[in-house]
Amino acid sequence: MLWPVETRSVSPVFVGRSDELEALNEALARAGAAEPQALLLGGEAGVGKTRLVEEFATAACRGGAVVAVGGCVEIGADGLPFAPFSIALRTLRAALPDEWAAAAAGQEEELARLLPELGEATSSRHDEQGMARLFELTARLLERIAADRTVVLALEDLHWSDASTRHLLAYLLRTLRTGRLVVLATYRSDDIHRRHPLRPLLAELDRLRTVHRLELARFNREEVGRQIAGILAAEPDPAQVDEIFERSDGNAFFVEELAVAAAEGCCTGLTDSLRDLLLVRVEALPESAQRVVRIVAEGGSTVEYRLIEAVARLSEDDLIEALRVAVGANILTATPAGDGYRFRHSLVREAVADDLLPGERSRLNRRYAEALETDPGLVPAEARVTRLASYWYQAHDPAKALPAVLDASVVARRRHAYSEQLRLLERAMELWDTVPEEIRAALRPVDYTDVYPPCGCDPATTPLAYLDLMAEAAVAGRYCGERERALKITKKALRILGEDDDAQRAAWFWVQRSRLVQGLGRGDGWQELGTAQDLVRGLPPSEVHADVLANVASWSMLHEPGPEAFAAAERAVEYARMVGAREIELNARITLGCLMVDAGDVANGLRELERVRETALQEGITHVAGRAYVNLPSELEAVGRSREAVPILREGLVFARRFGLLDSEVWIWGNLSDSLYTLGQWDEAAEAAAGALGSAASAKPRGAGALKLAHIALARGDVEEAARRLAVSRTHYGSHDPMPQALLPLARISIGVAAAEGRLLDARTELDRALAFGFPPGAQRYGWPLLRAAGTAEADARALPAAADGRAEVLDRIGEAVRNLTTGAPVWQAYERWTRAELHRARGTDTAALWSDVVLDFEALDRPYDLARVRRRLAQALLEEAAGDEERERARELLRLAGAVAEHLGARPLAEAVALLAQRARLTLTAGTPGRALDPAERLGLTSRERDVLRLVSAGRTNRQIAEELFISPKTASVHVSNILGKLGVAGRGEAAAMAHRLELFPAGQVT
Repeated sequence: MLWPVETRSVSPVFVGRSDELEALNEALARAGAAEPQALLLGGEAGVGKTRLVEEFATAACRGGAVVAVGGCVEIGADGLPFAPFSIALRTLRAALPDEWAAAAAGQEEELARLLPELGEATSSRHDEQGMARLFELTARLLERIAADRTVVLALEDLHWSDASTRHLLAYLLRTLRTGRLVVLATYRSDDIHRRHPLRPLLAELDRLRTVHRLELARFNREEVGRQIAGILAAEPDPAQVDEIFERSDGNAFFVEELAVAAAEGCCTGLTDSLRDLLLVRVEALPESAQRVVRIVAEGGSTVEYRLIEAVARLSEDDLIEALRVAVGANILTATPAGDGYRFRHSLVREAVADDLLPGERSRLNRRYAEALETDPGLVPAEARVTRLASYWYQAHDPAKALPAVLDASVVARRRHAYSEQLRLLERAMELWDTVPEEIRAALRPVDYTDVYPPCGCDPATTPLAYLDLMAEAAVAGRYCGERERALKITKKALRILGEDDDAQRAAWFWVQRSRLVQGLGRGDGWQELGTAQDLVRGLPPSEVHADVLANVASWSMLHEPGPEAFAAAERAVEYARMVGAREIELNARITLGCLMVDAGDVANGLRELERVRETALQEGITHVAGRAYVNLPSELEAVGRSREAVPILREGLVFARRFGLLDSEVWIWGNLSDSLYTLGQWDEAAEAAAGALGSAASAKPRGAGALKLAHIALARGDVEEAARRLAVSRTHYGSHDPMPQALLPLARISIGVAAAEGRLLDARTELDRALAFGFPPGAQRYGWPLLRAAGTAEADARALPAAADGRAEVLDRIGEAVRNLTTGAPVWQAYERWTRAELHRARGTDTAALWSDVVLDFEALDRPYDLARVRRRLAQALLEEAAGDEERERARELLRLAGAVAEHLGARPLAEAVALLAQRARLTLTAGTPGRALDPAERLGLTSRERDVLRLVSAGRTNRQIAEELFISPKTASVHVSNILGKLGVAGRGEAAAMAHRLELFPAGQVT
């Protein structure tokens, strides 16, 4: 199906733009091959952006594409939330009804936020993920519609766009991966001053390699001549071309205006003022037509005919005649639907609006507002409330404007347009003191507010307070990412509350401030929560009181778990039950269940988490259910029950996607990666970790996802990739909010990377930081892997002379931590024994009996990689203890099993270590008679001289010392070292020494 493309140009000839049109057509062709395309088209006002889009869209339609154009709608200084997307999606729905219905199936209520005609928008929870849920749904909707047919989504006039539209466009361009879709957005480049809200978005999109930016230049003289010839349908006089080119400076719209003015014989009186140029044909209209043009200019980008009629107060015949004259003069043009009018070019509208007198402008806005109040059906339902609020505000009537602006803020909240909600609430706060007291007294919280609990007050009878507006604005700012603005509002609210005796409301604002401080990376939020807790201490139970305690318990669980956290969670549950705050109660019970598991009451804690999950699902409290799907399997993993965790996590993914719980989804992906890694399903674990890096996620789950990818890369021997992912993870986590679940795994991977690169001192520094941080209750799941990694690093470096200094002290500190860290589950009891064995190995006192006990522990667990590693250690100990045939056979079988696991997982360091140990012991791990196995040095291509040099490098010798010992020059020694680094694929001498030790190229006695 082809969809009609509206044309608004006077010139019948399309001039120039061959390069730009070629770029657009190439993008269309790539989109046809299922490569989504994104383009930004910029240029000054009047330069020809719309005409280029029209030409491209017409050609695309001829080629079988469906084109949906949506323009940003301006009402005074305001833009309608999501206006271009709503218009374009409405066009797509009309053009492709079957494809639309299939793509939107089951999501109509949520999509009603963009297309109100789909029905009443769902009353889903408002939170920081609300907009992201809507954005994700919109992106997937477009991908599905464009799966089998090329679709062009053209969004015009981004310089007028509202913040929600800008956020949705940014999300769409970041996340589009499939579909035959072209997204083309236009904007006025000359309007984008330093503080224009579109400027940061353009800078962000410039950094995306998938977004192409085109800038339209002005016409040259030849192109101006061709344009004039097309307008006049005759070859123009060269002198006239020169004059128009000079006066228009190549701006296509001004060329049109000058050419038409010259053809109509009214060019002689023109000044050089651009505004005068734009107004000259308006002023040539009859007075009635000029009056109508001024009315339309103040009404918005597009004004409905019936609304013009109500405001103009002309007879129908006189109004139609005035409109006919304005359309005939190419000042106004009818809308495609035929129900209204707009200016042929926005520059003319702006010139006419700027020419209005101040009193004239406010009078026109008042007439618009009065007409809408009298007959709300004059404009589409989805725009009515927002336009009424804008008209009353521009009419400078605070008493009328305040209720209208508050109504518009409620509509914006329902549509998840939190940026517009914040702007409207700030406008309401600006109007507040200018509104008569009797008007304010008639307003009720139940009609306009949603976030602050009643706390004993009846929101249907209590007058709306200024602090109610501040509460709504603070939360709206947090939801839309405007945390700085929200923080300023909370600070002002707390200053006001400092003069009042309202501890509950002050505590509520301190909780908001805690969230904002954490979100801005300016602290961990505890000081603010502590203040809130002090304010409600001793007060009777209330929803605010319960919420404060639940937040305190949740914060403590993540940062400082212990008896105080447990007590706060219990009281939160109790108070929430007393006041009927069901969601707070269930959230606090999740926290309580996690604390019970971490404290060793595993069975009861897991039972509580399962009960909360079932209850939340039954009662439809999706946000709590999403959190339960994160925490229950996480606690199962924490006690070594990975196989039980996986099906719950997979079920949770389906649930989170269904209800748009984006943060829950990425946390679930991360937890699934942990469990799959444990179970030896590394490829699937890597895919799950990549899912945790979704662009809709907040920073911390993305940090967790990157860290899991670093873990897998390190186990597979890709140290460079592990280091890169580790750095990304650190960036996402930040340093402002240290938590055991982030800091300790970061330290563990950092130790592993440093050890693999031969930076043992750096590994020790990481260990020191972790030990200084400590292991709070419940941190054993992070503490034991870290201590084991530190012990392994020390044991692997035992033969390196450079590692000897300080080794005893490090081993003593690890040993002390081992004695103090609790186990609480069989998996951590096994890790305790493994860590102690590594400490013995670091001292050279490990035995086969010691490692045999470790292997027995891990054979009872479902952790194939860990089991393979300790089997390799047991085999090594058996072979080192002057083994007989029985011990050798046992070692061979252990190595065979470990090698099979390493090969299956792609664990290259383990596979190499197994093969090397078998080779040195002359053990055959596979059936048949193998040929001679290559020595590791031979496999690396090292010459005998390079082996000698590497042995001395491993012993910490300098180039001069190597030269003296081998009777060669320092320069030759330097060349050998460079060759060795190249063959080993390492960056430095320490890393080369570490690799030589890992491959056991030199027995301990040879490295001196």
